[in-house]
Amino acid sequence: MPIKFKDISKGPSDLLSDDYTSSVTLKCKKGAGPIAVTIETDRSSSGALSSKIGGKLSYKGVSFDKIQFKADGGHVLETSTVPYPDFKLSFKGNKGADLGVDYGKGNLALTSVLDVKDMSKFSTSGCVSLSSGIVLGGDASYSISKSSLSGYNLGASYSSGNMFGSITTASKVSQANLGLLYKVNNELSVATKTTHAADKPFGSFSVGCSYNAAFGIVKAKVADDGVISAAVVTDIAPKVTLTASGTMTGTDSSTFKYGLGIVM
Repeated sequence: MPIKFKDISKGPSDLLSDDYTSSVTLKCKKGAGPIAVTIETDRSSSGALSSKIGGKLSYKGVSFDKIQFKADGGHVLETSTVPYPDFKLSFKGNKGADLGVDYGKGNLALTSVLDVKDMSKFSTSGCVSLSSGIVLGGDASYSISKSSLSGYNLGASYSSGNMFGSITTASKVSQANLGLLYKVNNELSVATKTTHAADKPFGSFSVGCSYNAAFGIVKAKVADDGVISAAVVTDIAPKVTLTASGTMTGTDSSTFKYGLGIVM
């Protein structure tokens, strides 16, 4: 499957962001005939519980990827279909409504998204993977309401053996984001991300690692603001996964925050 532009720096981004949380959640998944039902419950900082129920199914060539009803009365609808080989049409409705077209074949991936609710924005991206391990891409967005180009950025990545590196731009190519991922062995991987701009040559940074232990995955990272984070992902019973995470600024225990998530 060709790589999309939004995933061009997926490796280091996932290692440094996935599984770190300060929320307390419970997610239950259960098949109900042709429908895969999911019930999610979150606990707020005040201790109040709120739930949302969702499901997904396929019917006559149309995939209902997400049908969700929230406690506050909100709802989400995401659908997709493949009218022709290599083409996918999608719709995502929440507070807004977006119509998308994806094309992927060989080493080329193209995407387009149109805001069909307010007709205010059109976005597109393209990405090509070369045989040398290099991936090149870019994206752009056009403000229909202002009749002007509202954003554009470029990106590239390179992978060879256990090493992966990426560079993407932000804020109309005024900022560069560097990402590195190195797989030391089958158990240990390390990653880092930094930002650079003309007015701030060395901006934010974060460095972390992921270790596949016998009981699960152990992750840790530190950021430029002194925040230290750690997470553990483990199976506590068959088909029951626990994610426990904690963050603290330096050695100040008063800043400690934790998160727990169970998926079954």
